[in-house]
Formats: sequence, C-alpha cells, structure tokens
Amino acid sequence: MIIAFSSDTHEETLQLMRTLKEFDLRVDIVPRLFELVPPRADIHMLEGVPLIGLPRPGLSSSSMLLKRALDIAVTVPALLLLAPALLVIAILIKLDSPGPVLFRQLRMGKGEKRFLIFKFRTMVQDAEERKSDVAHLNKHARNGGDPRMFKIPGDPRITRVGSFLRRYSIDELPQLLNVLRGEMSLVGPRPLILGEDRHVGDWGRERRDLKPGITGLWQVLGRDSIPFDEMVRLDYLYVTTWSLWGDLWLILRTFPILGKGERQPPLFSATPGL
Repeated sequence: MIIAFSSDTHEETLQLMRTLKEFDLRVDIVPRLFELVPPRADIHMLEGVPLIGLPRPGLSSSSMLLKRALDIAVTVPALLLLAPALLVIAILIKLDSPGPVLFRQLRMGKGEKRFLIFKFRTMVQDAEERKSDVAHLNKHARNGGDPRMFKIPGDPRITRVGSFLRRYSIDELPQLLNVLRGEMSLVGPRPLILGEDRHVGDWGRERRDLKPGITGLWQVLGRDSIPFDEMVRLDYLYVTTWSLWGDLWLILRTFPILGKGERQPPLFSATPGL
C-alpha cells in the first residue's frame, strides 16, 4: 500500500498506519515535500529520526557537461540526416504562402538570457497583426479561464502546410539549430515568450536554471492542454530533479506522441508548488 498526497491530518495518517500493521503487507509513504526530493537525495537517520538530505540546488559542472554532450551527440547527426527533408519542407512553405521560411521569436532562456527561437513558419505572414482579432478564441481564456497561455484550436491564421507541420510538431525541427548554438537543450523547461515569462514568480523562476528544451515534461504530459500554473510546476519539478536517465526517458517518450500526430491529454495533475 502506498500512502500519497493525502489531505488527512497527521493523527489520522498515524492511525491508519497503526491499523495497517495488523495486515501482512508493505506500506510505503510518499513524503509531503516530494517535489523537492530528487533521485540523488540522501536518506539517513539522526537520533532515530529519518531525514532526507537534499543536495545543493543546480547541476554540477560534470552534469552540465554530460547534458551538453548528449545534446551535441544527438543534434549533429539529426541535422545531417534531416537536411534533405528540411530543404523539401522549406520549399513547400514558400510555395504554399508568401513570407519567410523560418519564424523567429524572442524567448527567455537560461539565466534570463533572451534568444531568438527558430521554427518553420506555419501561419500567414501578418499573423501577429491579426492576433487581437482572434484573441477571443483562446481556449485557455474561455469561461473566465487563464489567458496567460494562448492557444486557438483550428486557428484561421494557420496555412495548409503549416497545419500538417504543427500536427506532427515538424515545425519545431529548426530548434535543433538553437540546441547546436547552445541556447536550448533537447530536454528542458518550456521556452516561454517574454509575455508568459513575466507571470512566473518566486520558486517558479528556478526553471531558468536550465536551458529551455525542445521537449520536456510539459510536452510528454500534455503540451497545449496543460494550464499555465501546472506547466510552471512541471518545469520546476524537472529542474530540481534532473538526471541523465530522465532526459533519455523523456526523449524516448516524445517520439510515440509525435507519431500519433495529436495533442496528448495530461497523464496527471501536478501537485501545487512550494
């Protein structure tokens, strides 16, 4: 039996555990501060009291080097193999609608360093000027919701080729250039536009301790369907519990989602931040 995320009082939990002792089963307890407990936490005893030793925040130099090595080892071969396909996509975009092939937008990066993110253009050339005209269609702002994230199902500004590129997230492939330039990582927090980043405060700003990623918990667990506050909590959880194996797992989990060509619903609701 696992006791986790309970709203019971301390005494009620103790009474439950005493009752469970009468049965032949194993009882595990998820710490209430589980979001702060990374895989490398040190569990030890002090005068009979169990303690969880938390490592210092941030990645060590060796961990940062390892993460960067993974980025380079995957990005360089991927760009070489995908070069012909990227050229074909560029030609299709130019034939489909007037405008540049690449879409560039200012995003917030690691340590508050701003950078231009690269994507294949999927909207008409004057999409930004028409944003106010379609703002009422933002699904996150419906019924008094949270307008901090902007997503319009079936956005009328999307081109025919752009619709296909978005469905399979092909429009994000140019971000491999951002990874190669050291502005992004394969896995990391969501790369926020400046208007979204200003809504992140307090503990949530620790998401800036790592480079934003092409994929991450936010993509694997729901992407556009995840509310803003939950997205911040997922990024915080990723940054404070980073591991190389975690990055590899998220990369492997990303491919099946992209292959389905649809936005996946969240698999769980993140516990409120601390």
